[in-house]
Amino acid sequence: MRRLTQQMDWILIAAIIPIVLGGLATMTSFGSQAGFFLRQSMWIGVGILVVISIARSDMRFLRDSRYIMLFYIGSVFLLMAVLVVGRTVKGAKSWFSFGFFSFEPADIVKLLVIMVLAKYFARRHVEIARIKHLLVSALYVFFPIALIMLQPDFGSALVIGGLWLGMALMAGISKKQILFITAGLVVLFALAWLFVFKPYQKARIQTFINPTADIRGRGYNAYQSVIAVGSGGFWGKGLGYGTQSRLHYLPEYQTDFIFAAFAEEWGFVGTLIVIACFIVVLWRLLVHAQRGASNFETLFCAGYAMLLFGHVMVNIGMNIGIMPVTGIPLPFMSYGGSHILGECIGLGIILSMAKYERATHPDDSNNEFVGYA
Repeated sequence: MRRLTQQMDWILIAAIIPIVLGGLATMTSFGSQAGFFLRQSMWIGVGILVVISIARSDMRFLRDSRYIMLFYIGSVFLLMAVLVVGRTVKGAKSWFSFGFFSFEPADIVKLLVIMVLAKYFARRHVEIARIKHLLVSALYVFFPIALIMLQPDFGSALVIGGLWLGMALMAGISKKQILFITAGLVVLFALAWLFVFKPYQKARIQTFINPTADIRGRGYNAYQSVIAVGSGGFWGKGLGYGTQSRLHYLPEYQTDFIFAAFAEEWGFVGTLIVIACFIVVLWRLLVHAQRGASNFETLFCAGYAMLLFGHVMVNIGMNIGIMPVTGIPLPFMSYGGSHILGECIGLGIILSMAKYERATHPDDSNNEFVGYA
């Protein structure tokens, strides 16, 4: 335990703590909804145990393709199972319900997609200019995206697609391939708009383009969120004095709009501190990526950073009215056990990898850990 304490990235941990406490503090001010605070505290406690357990373990077995494929197949199975036996919440069949708690597999699947892409690109980054490898990597994310879209959960599908694009760019795809991907995304979006998107998903995109067109209908959530953020002013209204959340004008104030509820009570200064903490978290993750013991560790750390960055940008963006409302939680802050568990698993893996990282990333890609095919 002493060795683990000495090797722990305390800057990374210290940056996450204010984010977690900010979410908990905001949940204490929800009046009759105090149960959110207690349940979130329980999940955070579980998450801390998960981080410590994984960080103490030797996670180098993840370099083995057999384990990666086993996890990938398991993730696809989970997404198929939730379509059959899952619980429908607000029009999306995305949850397994176990009575006293619910679990959303998409939060774990995002992490497993990062593992699969990190393994694939780590072994083939020299040959990434060949279109074959781009298509194969796209095929790996196609099945999770397709199954998640069937739920339907447009936000999670968009995040996974963004992970693939970001990690492919990091692996070194060419400008021609970027144009090819862009054209493909435009075609896929057009097809999805015609045949896949539900009416409420189209309404969210239309609301994003013109959020004030129907502020009493489909634009209500985004409008109330912007009001909550703006009403916080410079110093905020104070803990427990956020009228938008306490009077239930702000919907989903514990999950999708936790940032707006926090901003109303803590103001510009509080939100600036939270954003600064997220920047520090991303910086430390990129430091670990640079020092990765192999290409796999580098890509995994970078992919995890992309995941958190995407969630932060989308969630804060939809809270201030510049992004469509997609149901993406704010990492370590929004209420919910599934995303907290997924984030803590990823954090634990990175802290475990940090025990074997180098001072600088190896330039020689041929030194790729013999024995882990």
